[in-house]
This record gives sequence, structure tokens and C-alpha cells, in this order.
Amino acid sequence: MILALLAAPVLAATAPPQRPRRKTVTRTPVRPSARSQDQDLLDQTIIFPAALYFSEQADRATGIIKDRAYNTGYDTREIGSIAATGFGLTGLCIAAHRKLLPIGLCQEQIRRTLRYFARSARNEHGFFYHFINTRDGSRLWACELSSVDTAILLCGILTARQAFFADTEIRQLASAIYERVDWPWMMNSAPTLCHGWKPEGGFLPGYWEHYSELMMIYLLAIGSPTHPIPAESWDAWTRPQMDFQGIRYIGASDPLFVHQFSHAWFDFRDKRDRYTNYFRNSVKATNAHRLFCLSLHDRLPEYGAAMWGVSASDSQRGYTIWGGPPMIGNVDGTIVPCAAAGSLPFLPAECAAVMRNISTRHPTALGRYGFTDAFNLRTKWYDSDVLGIDLGISMLMAENLRSQYVWNTFMSNPEVTRAMELVGFEPDVA
Repeated sequence: MILALLAAPVLAATAPPQRPRRKTVTRTPVRPSARSQDQDLLDQTIIFPAALYFSEQADRATGIIKDRAYNTGYDTREIGSIAATGFGLTGLCIAAHRKLLPIGLCQEQIRRTLRYFARSARNEHGFFYHFINTRDGSRLWACELSSVDTAILLCGILTARQAFFADTEIRQLASAIYERVDWPWMMNSAPTLCHGWKPEGGFLPGYWEHYSELMMIYLLAIGSPTHPIPAESWDAWTRPQMDFQGIRYIGASDPLFVHQFSHAWFDFRDKRDRYTNYFRNSVKATNAHRLFCLSLHDRLPEYGAAMWGVSASDSQRGYTIWGGPPMIGNVDGTIVPCAAAGSLPFLPAECAAVMRNISTRHPTALGRYGFTDAFNLRTKWYDSDVLGIDLGISMLMAENLRSQYVWNTFMSNPEVTRAMELVGFEPDVA
């Protein structure tokens, strides 16, 4: 899981100052293989609102994107995260490609962000701190230098490099940031990569040693043209077998997002290594999670065929790590929209049904930036915030479902395809 989220201070969900809502313009491009109502649904409730967030909630000097913001659009907090920024860079590429926002605006924001991370952002061996001030980039809450959050930022940076390859400055800055990362240093002489490092105490005790969202970290590290780690590192982490209602898949006792994040950029469809087809594995994991939520219906009648999904998110008690199977945390009937939205390519019909149900029957769960981070129908609680990473996984996976744009763009990075070849990915003809 994303380590620092567990330690981040909880922000009070106080009522935000109100300001008149600005008029939004939605666009509904056609994809022949998708139903038109789902195209409209994804564009109007996920893709365009998230594009607004990544544009409006970015600092105008540094390009750092806020970790969270009020869903009204008005927010004065200056808490940024490199993970939200990585998702946001990819979101801006989508917005430019789809002409949801002016191409020049997106391109200039990307340029500004890359300049900051290449020249000014504090780093150690190329890794960045998880939570930083949006205005000046200063480290917040004595947080860790994060390997996974740096990887998410790099995925956004490498997407931007390919999306704007004709822009020499973007291309060169993106390459410089990626090539600076000293991946072997983050292994700390161990067989697996470490979760992170702090100047006060050195390397953290945790390592990326069992299946989770870790695939993107290892593939970026193995594919590095300057500081690679051995391809054998791919075999050093374990792949526990899970079983729920007859569905067998690789997983662990982690929230649903671990089956989503690497898939936002890396296209694992029709490929397998010596262990599995990871795309099909996420299909199974998502279906197991759906059935897990339905199995709670007698105790939590809020959950049903078109209302399910719990992943790490805000709650009435603060930020919470919860989900299942098996049961993680005190699951209380709260709905987390990014659980289904971030799984759209895996179970398109079932996940779209949840999005449609929320948007039509529970409009209070929608705001300027789309679906609120979480809500509870029983207690009538609706989070006032949206989170950049949750909007990000929803936006990227929605776009991958409708056009495969992120997959196609990111996978054109030669370092990415080389890494997948090195660890043994082959076409899956089964």
C-alpha cells in the first residue's frame, strides 16, 4: 500500500467556504465499442471533472498538485503530493488529447512541473518526498522519501514525455528526472526495494516484498537506462494465492487499489510472465471484491449489485485503510467511488452500473470535481473532499476503458517495453 497515507495527519472535514459554481463544458467523443450512455457517464462524472481538478488545484509556479481539495473547487490548503502530481500529469495529457482543456494550457503546466522537479524539488538519489507544500515544495510532516510515490510521479512524467514528444524541453526534462533515480540505492543491499527513506533514521523497515501496486516500481527500476536493478528482482517478491467464493487469484490483505494502480499505465492485457496474466488477475480480484461487498448485504443493506466498492479512502473517522476480502478495517457501508471507477477496464458493465447508480440516485455525492471521495447512505455523510490519487485512478482507468489512450501512450516508452521483456513477459494466447 502507499505507505505514507497511513501516517499522514487527518484533515478536518469542516464545511468549506462556498463560492459560485463555474460553468463546465462536457464533451462526449464516440468509441464504437462502448455504449453511448457510458461514454457520457465517464466524460461528465469522471474524466472532465478530474481534468479540472488537475488544472485548477496545481500551483501556478511549481506545478505541484494538491493532495486533496474541497469538491466545491475553492480550497486554500497548500498540501501537495507527488502521487497526485503524477496522476495529474497523465490527466493533463488526456485533457489535451481529448481537447477537454486548451492544449497549450496543458502543455505549459506540464513544462512548468517538469522544470520544478528537474531543477528545484528536494530529492535524494532522485527520489522525492511524498507530501510537499504546493507553493515552495518544502517537506511536510517529516514524511518519507517514497519509492512508490516517486514511481507514480515518474509514470506521469514518462506519459507526458511521449504525449508531447515533439516538445524538446518536455522530452529532455522528463528523461533527466527518470534517469537521475538511483534504484539500486533504494534496495539498500536487500533483494527487494525499500518503501522509503528518512534523513532522521535512514531506510524504513518495510520492503516491497509481496504482490501489491509494486509492479510499476520494479518495472521502472529494471528498465532504467542509467541505474537499473537486476531483472531477477522481479522474482524476489512473493505472490500469495487468495481464494474467495471459488475465485482464485494473486493478492494479499490489502485494499482494492493495489490491483489498479500499476494497471493505470502498464498494459498487462494479453501478456503473462511465468506466474500469471496480471490483467486477468485484477479482473478476478475485482470480482472477488464485488462479491465480498454483496456478501455483507444482510448486515449492510447499502451494498447491492449497483452499489458496491470500498478501497482506502476518507471516512467519517478520518482516512481509513479498509476493504476485502478478507475483511480489512471496520467496513461500515461507506461507498468509495474510486473502487469501482478505478476498476472500469476489469468489469466494465458492473463498474459502470455503480457509477450510473450514484450519479442518478445520489447526486449529493457529485461536485465540481466529480464523485466525492466517499459517502455513507445510512448516516447521510458525504465527504467534503476529493483526493487527487482517487480522482486520478478513476480518470485514467475510465479513459483506458473508452480509448486505451494512457496505455498506448505510456507503453510507447522504450524503457517500459524493454523492462517487460527482461522479466519474461510473453503474449498470452490462452
